[in-house]
Amino acid sequence: MAIDRRAFVTRAGALTALGMVSAPALAAEAAGDPIAGWIVVNALGGLGDPNHPTSDTRSAMSPRVLAEAHASGLTAVNVTLGYVAGPEEPFETTVRDIATTDRMIRENPRDLMKILSAADIRRAHAEKKIGLLYGFQNCAMMGKDATRVDVFADLGVRVFQLTYNPANQIGDGSMAPENRGITPFGREVIARLNERRVMVDLSHSGQRTCLEAARASRAPISINHTGCRAVTDLPRNKTDEELRLVAEKGGFVGIYFMPFLDKTGHATAAEVVAHIDHAVNVCGEDHVGIGTDGAVTQIDDLKAYGAMLAAENAQRRAAGISATGEGPDTYPFVVDLRGPDQFRKLARMLAAKGYPPRRVEKILGLNFLRYGEEIWGG
Repeated sequence: MAIDRRAFVTRAGALTALGMVSAPALAAEAAGDPIAGWIVVNALGGLGDPNHPTSDTRSAMSPRVLAEAHASGLTAVNVTLGYVAGPEEPFETTVRDIATTDRMIRENPRDLMKILSAADIRRAHAEKKIGLLYGFQNCAMMGKDATRVDVFADLGVRVFQLTYNPANQIGDGSMAPENRGITPFGREVIARLNERRVMVDLSHSGQRTCLEAARASRAPISINHTGCRAVTDLPRNKTDEELRLVAEKGGFVGIYFMPFLDKTGHATAAEVVAHIDHAVNVCGEDHVGIGTDGAVTQIDDLKAYGAMLAAENAQRRAAGISATGEGPDTYPFVVDLRGPDQFRKLARMLAAKGYPPRRVEKILGLNFLRYGEEIWGG
């Protein structure tokens, strides 16, 4: 149904007065872009070119990567830095990676900025830059010294994911069969993270580790990239008990665009929406967002990429860091929800499900921003 200009203005004034939709959302509707003017935050993702993968962070930041990131509408993204798994020395690897990323931002000042606070996310949006939020996906680099929290916080790390899939010195990951809880050292680290106002992220954690860490933390915690186990029963997805506890403590849950959303390993955009909808029903609309676990650069040749990915998946299985649901033919993304238009497509699908614009805007960024304000300050 077409809406003429007078009808649109009348409707805009009424909805804005009722607080049902933001001014940017109305402007977006008028322009035909559902996310125009919005703050879009990916609670776990990355910037890089999957067509030309490289371990060199700086060379990965090509003009195409930057252009497609801007085109996607992305405001800020939590990027994984430092050690996750492998033979490298965790502490040294992590410090070096942080330094390299700092340099990359200095080399691209018109496009990138480092995020240290919620105010920085707002500034990135105002200045039309992509904000990089420094995060970990493993705390192995902590060694046995909780004061290293201070080292990394001072270097600008704002998100500490406590474990990856296996167990570490903090607690058990989602693939650790014992499902032990937080270790005494893990509790010490959590207390230090709370003191330094750093996010405690329980993505990848085992169920007991997640529940115990959420209860031990004095501050709200997050699960920045996950799915809902009630929808798809796989270890990388979180139970309703975990999701509900995070929300009750004022935290944040990000739904990923990953194969674990479907037991076949071939998730679709419709399943992303289904997991978001379940999370909203469990947590409430103020505590759910997105953490895609992927980039926004389009893949040019999906068949060639799949062949390369099969080798990578085999390496992950051999290293013991893969999760149930990964296989030689699974992509680490949702095939029909990728590339620079992924956030717009998701917004349209949520709207088609009956979500009002303000709820969609919260899910795409404002909920994470609210959570960031509480943890880091304004």
